Amino acid sequence: MILLDEQIAGFRKKLQKKLDPGRYEHSLSVSFTCMALAMNYGYDMKKAEIAGILHDCAKHFTDEELILKCRKKGISLSQEEIEAPAVIHAKYGAWLAEHKYGIQDPEILSAIACHTTGKAGMGTLDKILYIADYIEPRRDRAPDLPRIRKLAFQDLDQTMYEILKGTLDYLSGKGANIDLTTLNAYQFFEKIREENGSDKSNISETESDKQNVPEVARESRKAEAETKENLFLDTPDDKQPAADSLENKQHHRPVASKPRRSRKWRLQRK
Repeated sequence: MILLDEQIAGFRKKLQKKLDPGRYEHSLSVSFTCMALAMNYGYDMKKAEIAGILHDCAKHFTDEELILKCRKKGISLSQEEIEAPAVIHAKYGAWLAEHKYGIQDPEILSAIACHTTGKAGMGTLDKILYIADYIEPRRDRAPDLPRIRKLAFQDLDQTMYEILKGTLDYLSGKGANIDLTTLNAYQFFEKIREENGSDKSNISETESDKQNVPEVARESRKAEAETKENLFLDTPDDKQPAADSLENKQHHRPVASKPRRSRKWRLQRK
């Protein structure tokens, strides 16, 4: 019988008391997915598991509490983040991971801090956590998810590009504000894709996949998003589009128009 690492067992025990059941189960699922990706790419599995289990450690605070706590701790927030506070838990979560959970590893702290927005120059663990938060088994709302899950175990950079592009296409179609950090992340991975001179978006895609899953770049995705009137919610599925009838939480931000407070979306995966 393989025993659970004592440190990680301690993290689980603390988080189970603080997070609601759905969020806690999501955190476990993300941690397992992080480990699977880490095995696949030869990365440290324990570090990946810790990043996954702690990535939402600040999710039990309200938006207002997160803003106040960040200000109190000297954590800088942009006006965009204040207007779309659903992303702030990543920054404060990194602070909690360091100061309350004793995490000193800069790669783990970085991954937690950018798991909602991404960033240019992401490291391996940054990408693993960002992608794991998007594809973990309990997710079911994102378009093209079966193909993205396959791609995640074949090319991290291409997967980042496709997730970011799909999110930006969705937000642009909505006329929503786009977070500058996320836009920079997309441009970073777009450049990598161009430099590699290859497109692996269809890698290992079966004929059935092609018939049932639209291409990420197709304009039809925008039409589909508009038809379904999906929003990104701040729930265990906050990275996935969800019905307008659900409670909205903003995750990303618009370029031209400011979204109504009742329609918050999020570009990031929580």
